[in-house]
Parts: sequence; C-alpha cells; structure tokens
Amino acid sequence: MDLSLSHEQTLLVQTVRDFIAAELAPLEAEVEDTGALAPEHAARIFDRSRGLGLYAMNIPEAFGGGGLSALDTMLVEEQFGRTSDILVRRAFGNVYEVLLACEGEQIDRWLTPTVRGERVCSIAITEPGAGSDAASIRTKAVEDGEGGWRLTGTKHFISDGLVSDFFVVSAVTDPDKGAKGISLFLVDKGAPGFTIGRDQPMMGLRGTSHVELSFDDVPLAPVTMLGARGMGFRMALGVLGRVRLAQVGARSIGKATKVLDLMLDYARERRQFGQPIGEFQLVAQMLADSALEINAARLALWQTALEIDAGRDPRSRISLVKVQAAETLGRVADRAVQVFGGMGFCKDLPIERYYRDARIYRIFDGTSEIHRTVMGRALMKGEPGLYDPFA
Repeated sequence: MDLSLSHEQTLLVQTVRDFIAAELAPLEAEVEDTGALAPEHAARIFDRSRGLGLYAMNIPEAFGGGGLSALDTMLVEEQFGRTSDILVRRAFGNVYEVLLACEGEQIDRWLTPTVRGERVCSIAITEPGAGSDAASIRTKAVEDGEGGWRLTGTKHFISDGLVSDFFVVSAVTDPDKGAKGISLFLVDKGAPGFTIGRDQPMMGLRGTSHVELSFDDVPLAPVTMLGARGMGFRMALGVLGRVRLAQVGARSIGKATKVLDLMLDYARERRQFGQPIGEFQLVAQMLADSALEINAARLALWQTALEIDAGRDPRSRISLVKVQAAETLGRVADRAVQVFGGMGFCKDLPIERYYRDARIYRIFDGTSEIHRTVMGRALMKGEPGLYDPFA
C-alpha cells in the first residue's frame, strides 16, 4: 500500500500552505485583538483565493467547484487548521455538500451563488435542547394548506450566522415518525418572522459569530424544502459526517502540527542551565509524544478519506477520527503551554490562543463521549474493521 502523495497533491498542499502563510497568517493577530475580520480584508482574501481556484474546492466541477476527491479535500482541510477559523471561512467558503441536494430552481437560487461566493450559507441544526442528539430537535414545520410550510422554533451556536445570507434548517415535519419525520429547509435571511439573535460569546474561535436564531411562524414556499420530506435527519448525518472529518478531524491535525512546529522552534531556542530545553528528557518526551499522536491521527484520517473515495460509508470510522484528532490536538496544545512555560500562558504569543481554540474540538459536531458510544455500538454490531483490517 503506497501512502506517498502524488506530485499534484503535493503541489496542491504547498499552494494552500503558501496562500495561508502569505494572505491569512498576517491577519490572525488583528482578528484575535478585535474579535472581527475587517470587510476589506475579507473581500481581498476572497478575491485572491478565487483567483487561485481555491474557493469551494470540495464541490464538483459541474457546479463550479474544485472537484477534489475526499482525500484531496482532507489534505487541504489539514492546512486550514494552521490558521484562524474565520479566515478560512472567508477565503475558502462555507460550501456544504448538503447543498448538492438542490434541484431545479434551488440550484440557481442557492447552490450556484454559494459556490461562486456570492451567498454565504450556515447549517442550523443545534438547539438549546438538541446538541449531539440531533434527532431530538423541537423546531417544527407545519403545512400551510397551500403546499408551503410554517416554521417555528429556535436554534443556537450557529456558526457564521451574522454574515450568512441563508440557512439550512432542520425541522420536524412529521412528529409521529421520529427521526424519519425530520426535513431540511433553505431559509433566507430577512424572511418574515425570522430573527437572528445575539452573537453568543465564546472562549475561542475569535472572529467567527455563533448566533441564536428564532423562527416565529416563518412562511416557507414549497421550493425551500431541501431533499425529500422526512430525509432531513439522514441528510444531516451525511453533512455532519463530512464536517466532522474535515473541519474537526483534518483541521485538528493541521492545528496540532502547527503547534508542534512552534514547540520545536521554542525548544531549540530557549536555553536553561546552559542547554536548549528540548534536550531535557521530559521536554523531549512531550515533543516525541506529540509527533507520535499527530502521525497516527493523520493516517486514520487518510484511511477514512480513501474509504469515502471508494464509495463506502465509513460512519463509525469518522467517529474514530473525530475523537482521535480532537483529543490529540488538546494534548498537543496542553504540552505546548507547558513547554513555553509562562510565555505559553501569555497573550504576547499565540500558544494561549491555540490552547483556547483547541478545547471546542472535543465538543462541537458531537462530543467525544457521543462518538465513543457510536464506535462502541458499531463494534458490538460486528464492525471489527475499526481496529482489524483483516477481519
């Protein structure tokens, strides 16, 4: 089995890494200090990303995207982890694969403009009483007798909600059918009865808004239903699976790699008792453990991406990668604070920012505990492939 990257893949990764270093990294401190990305900066990095063909790389070429495979997408997403979340969103887009379910009028109204960067989309599934348990949502859509719907309910922690033009919203359409009674709707900002609430303050991810949404008898035309009635939960699981693999798994690995780079530089330069601190056994152990865990998480990520490219549904393995990568990032970030000592706790250096940002990866898109439960059930049902490829 050859795990080496092709020349094209290496070039793709280097192009993205160079773009991040040149265009995004210089803006990180400003985003951290102000808690926002200036509109002129957002417009500039979008234009330059589009010019290089880097925007919406995960979407098929037929719709104007980059047409990357799952593996290529994960290679790129890993590089995204090396910079701030809001910069990635503005430079490369929030173009979720669930929009590929658009048909007819929906393609021109929602999908194509999003791929071109003319519209911004957010996924609105999480509610105050429904986080990891996405099937327990209470937002409901009731038929209005004219083929349309009336939407009522609330959502929260909706990422990028302040700048989004429309939202993919999950709602119960058939209460007596459980998970099979959930559908998805495309809801435009400004719809009557639709209110975007406060930006909920977060410990990390500065610059990215996380808002509350309120739907008070919002009228929705028939064209707003995304996919078939009752298929919303399955579609949500599909989009969340790719999000978990890319925006949590791959980006966790990229962020951990960046943090280890900083740790190594500091361990070489910082001297105590007449020698670089990296030569002390316990510091060297932290560096080595970080490299071991990052490498293992990356291999698990690549294996899962290859399964997707082969047409298989590696749902349980996505849970494995999500937990492994997110917890690896947490441990690497914690070690970095220890290696940097007082300077790791000081805002003068970015280590404390990485430490704060890292904490959410074990929570959003399903907590580590939920994904361990998914894995445990899969093992009990006879999926030894999670640990034994020869089973």
